[in-house]
Amino acid sequence: MSETTASAKAQDSERSATKNKRSAKKDVSDPSFNMDEIRELADLVDEYGFTDFEFENENIRVRLSKMTGSPVVQQAAPVQMSAPATSSAAAAPSKSETDAAVAASADPDADLFKITSPIVGTFYRSPGPDKDPYVKEGSQITAESVVCIVEAMKLMNEIQAETSGEVVKIYVENGQPVEYGQPLFGIKK
Repeated sequence: MSETTASAKAQDSERSATKNKRSAKKDVSDPSFNMDEIRELADLVDEYGFTDFEFENENIRVRLSKMTGSPVVQQAAPVQMSAPATSSAAAAPSKSETDAAVAASADPDADLFKITSPIVGTFYRSPGPDKDPYVKEGSQITAESVVCIVEAMKLMNEIQAETSGEVVKIYVENGQPVEYGQPLFGIKK
Protein backbone atom coordinates (compact mmCIF):
# COMPACT_ATOMS: atom_id res chain seq x y z
CA MET A 1 0.00 0.00 0.00
CA SER A 2 1.37 3.36 -0.90
CA GLU A 3 1.76 6.21 1.52
CA THR A 4 -0.88 8.40 -0.24
CA THR A 5 -3.46 5.60 -0.18
CA ALA A 6 -2.87 4.97 3.53
CA SER A 7 -3.12 8.67 4.32
CA ALA A 8 -6.39 8.94 2.26
CA LYS A 9 -7.89 6.01 4.18
CA ALA A 10 -6.90 7.59 7.48
CA GLN A 11 -8.49 10.88 6.49
CA ASP A 12 -11.71 9.08 5.41
CA SER A 13 -11.95 7.21 8.71
CA GLU A 14 -11.27 10.43 10.61
CA ARG A 15 -14.05 12.24 8.67
CA SER A 16 -16.56 9.47 9.30
CA ALA A 17 -15.69 9.42 13.02
CA THR A 18 -16.21 13.19 13.23
CA LYS A 19 -19.48 12.86 11.29
CA ASN A 20 -20.70 10.11 13.65
CA LYS A 21 -19.84 12.27 16.67
CA ARG A 22 -21.80 15.21 15.17
CA SER A 23 -24.83 13.08 14.43
CA ALA A 24 -24.72 11.57 17.93
CA LYS A 25 -24.60 15.07 19.41
CA LYS A 26 -27.40 16.15 17.06
CA ASP A 27 -29.65 13.30 18.19
CA VAL A 28 -29.07 14.16 21.85
CA SER A 29 -29.48 17.91 21.45
CA ASP A 30 -32.50 17.86 19.06
CA PRO A 31 -35.68 18.05 21.09
CA SER A 32 -38.55 15.82 20.11
CA PHE A 33 -42.17 15.91 21.21
CA ASN A 34 -43.30 13.91 24.18
CA MET A 35 -46.91 13.01 24.94
CA ASP A 36 -47.40 15.93 27.35
CA GLU A 37 -46.33 18.37 24.64
CA ILE A 38 -48.67 16.74 22.14
CA ARG A 39 -51.57 17.01 24.64
CA GLU A 40 -50.76 20.70 25.20
CA LEU A 41 -50.66 21.23 21.45
CA ALA A 42 -54.05 19.51 21.07
CA ASP A 43 -55.49 21.75 23.81
CA LEU A 44 -54.19 24.86 22.02
CA VAL A 45 -55.64 23.69 18.71
CA ASP A 46 -58.98 23.08 20.42
CA GLU A 47 -58.87 26.42 22.25
CA TYR A 48 -58.36 28.39 19.04
CA GLY A 49 -60.96 26.40 17.13
CA PHE A 50 -58.71 24.85 14.49
CA THR A 51 -60.06 21.79 12.71
CA ASP A 52 -56.70 20.81 11.21
CA PHE A 53 -53.15 21.44 12.39
CA GLU A 54 -49.90 20.02 11.07
CA PHE A 55 -46.32 20.44 12.32
CA GLU A 56 -43.23 18.88 10.79
CA ASN A 57 -39.49 19.13 11.26
CA GLU A 58 -36.65 16.74 10.43
CA ASN A 59 -37.35 14.58 13.50
CA ILE A 60 -41.13 14.42 13.85
CA ARG A 61 -44.38 15.04 12.07
CA VAL A 62 -47.59 15.71 14.00
CA ARG A 63 -51.02 16.12 12.41
CA LEU A 64 -54.10 16.91 14.49
CA SER A 65 -57.56 16.89 12.95
CA LYS A 66 -61.06 16.91 14.37
CA MET A 67 -64.56 16.58 13.01
CA THR A 68 -66.87 19.57 13.45
CA GLY A 69 -70.62 19.80 13.47
CA SER A 70 -73.12 17.07 13.96
CA PRO A 71 -74.01 14.36 11.49
CA VAL A 72 -76.63 15.35 8.95
CA VAL A 73 -79.94 13.58 9.44
CA GLN A 74 -82.64 13.95 6.86
CA GLN A 75 -86.28 13.20 7.58
CA ALA A 76 -88.86 12.23 5.04
CA ALA A 77 -91.66 14.71 4.40
CA PRO A 78 -94.95 13.76 6.06
CA VAL A 79 -97.50 12.14 3.76
CA GLN A 80 -100.85 13.90 3.60
CA MET A 81 -103.89 11.66 3.69
CA SER A 82 -107.21 12.80 2.29
CA ALA A 83 -110.57 11.88 3.78
CA PRO A 84 -112.37 8.96 2.13
CA ALA A 85 -114.77 10.10 -0.58
CA THR A 86 -118.34 8.91 -0.94
CA SER A 87 -118.25 9.13 -4.69
CA SER A 88 -114.88 8.11 -6.08
CA ALA A 89 -115.36 9.87 -9.41
CA ALA A 90 -116.57 13.17 -7.93
CA ALA A 91 -114.15 13.39 -4.98
CA ALA A 92 -110.90 12.12 -6.55
CA PRO A 93 -108.73 15.02 -7.77
CA SER A 94 -107.31 14.79 -11.24
CA LYS A 95 -103.64 13.92 -11.76
CA SER A 96 -102.80 17.45 -12.96
CA GLU A 97 -104.45 18.98 -9.85
CA THR A 98 -102.47 16.62 -7.61
CA ASP A 99 -99.18 17.39 -9.42
CA ALA A 100 -99.83 21.15 -9.14
CA ALA A 101 -100.60 20.85 -5.41
CA VAL A 102 -97.44 18.80 -4.79
CA ALA A 103 -95.31 21.29 -6.76
CA ALA A 104 -96.81 24.25 -4.88
CA SER A 105 -96.22 22.63 -1.49
CA ALA A 106 -92.67 21.60 -2.44
CA ASP A 107 -91.58 25.08 -3.60
CA PRO A 108 -94.03 27.91 -2.97
CA ASP A 109 -91.70 30.28 -4.86
CA ALA A 110 -91.51 28.14 -8.02
CA ASP A 111 -93.30 30.80 -10.09
CA LEU A 112 -90.82 33.52 -9.08
CA PHE A 113 -87.69 34.55 -10.95
CA LYS A 114 -84.80 34.22 -8.51
CA ILE A 115 -81.90 36.65 -8.52
CA THR A 116 -78.94 34.56 -7.36
CA SER A 117 -75.53 35.52 -6.03
CA PRO A 118 -72.90 35.44 -8.79
CA ILE A 119 -70.07 35.14 -6.21
CA VAL A 120 -69.30 34.04 -2.68
CA GLY A 121 -69.29 36.97 -0.26
CA THR A 122 -71.29 39.03 2.22
CA PHE A 123 -74.76 40.31 1.28
CA TYR A 124 -75.65 43.97 1.88
CA ARG A 125 -79.06 45.47 1.05
CA SER A 126 -77.88 49.09 1.03
CA PRO A 127 -74.84 51.04 -0.20
CA GLY A 128 -73.93 51.97 3.39
CA PRO A 129 -74.98 51.26 6.97
CA ASP A 130 -76.85 54.58 7.26
CA LYS A 131 -78.38 54.43 3.76
CA ASP A 132 -81.78 53.13 2.63
CA PRO A 133 -81.87 49.66 1.04
CA TYR A 134 -81.70 49.45 -2.74
CA VAL A 135 -85.02 47.56 -2.86
CA LYS A 136 -87.74 46.43 -0.47
CA GLU A 137 -90.54 43.91 -0.83
CA GLY A 138 -93.03 45.50 -3.22
CA SER A 139 -90.40 47.56 -5.10
CA GLN A 140 -90.69 47.71 -8.89
CA ILE A 141 -87.39 47.03 -10.66
CA THR A 142 -85.97 46.98 -14.17
CA ALA A 143 -83.20 44.77 -15.57
CA GLU A 144 -80.62 47.50 -14.90
CA SER A 145 -81.69 48.14 -11.29
CA VAL A 146 -79.07 47.55 -8.63
CA VAL A 147 -80.72 45.36 -5.97
CA CYS A 148 -77.85 44.76 -3.51
CA ILE A 149 -74.11 44.55 -2.94
CA VAL A 150 -72.10 41.36 -2.42
CA GLU A 151 -68.74 42.09 -0.82
CA ALA A 152 -65.94 39.72 -1.77
CA MET A 153 -62.34 40.28 -0.70
CA LYS A 154 -63.04 43.91 0.26
CA LEU A 155 -64.55 44.65 -3.17
CA MET A 156 -68.15 45.89 -3.27
CA ASN A 157 -69.91 44.21 -6.21
CA GLU A 158 -73.23 45.78 -7.22
CA ILE A 159 -75.73 43.11 -8.27
CA GLN A 160 -78.22 44.02 -10.99
CA ALA A 161 -81.71 42.54 -11.28
CA GLU A 162 -81.36 41.17 -14.85
CA THR A 163 -85.18 41.18 -15.11
CA SER A 164 -88.04 43.57 -14.53
CA GLY A 165 -90.91 43.04 -12.14
CA GLU A 166 -91.84 43.32 -8.48
CA VAL A 167 -89.66 42.21 -5.55
CA VAL A 168 -91.91 39.85 -3.58
CA LYS A 169 -89.36 38.00 -1.46
CA ILE A 170 -85.94 38.71 0.05
CA TYR A 171 -84.22 35.44 0.97
CA VAL A 172 -81.13 36.78 2.77
CA GLU A 173 -80.69 39.02 5.82
CA ASN A 174 -78.41 42.03 5.65
CA GLY A 175 -74.79 41.17 6.50
CA GLN A 176 -75.16 37.42 5.98
CA PRO A 177 -72.60 35.39 4.02
CA VAL A 178 -73.87 34.05 0.69
CA GLU A 179 -72.71 31.26 -1.60
CA TYR A 180 -72.42 31.17 -5.38
CA GLY A 181 -75.87 30.52 -6.87
CA GLN A 182 -77.76 31.16 -3.61
CA PRO A 183 -81.13 32.89 -4.17
CA LEU A 184 -81.15 36.51 -2.97
CA PHE A 185 -84.48 37.86 -4.23
CA GLY A 186 -87.74 36.46 -5.63
CA ILE A 187 -89.16 38.58 -8.47
CA LYS A 188 -92.72 38.37 -9.80
CA LYS A 189 -92.61 39.22 -13.51
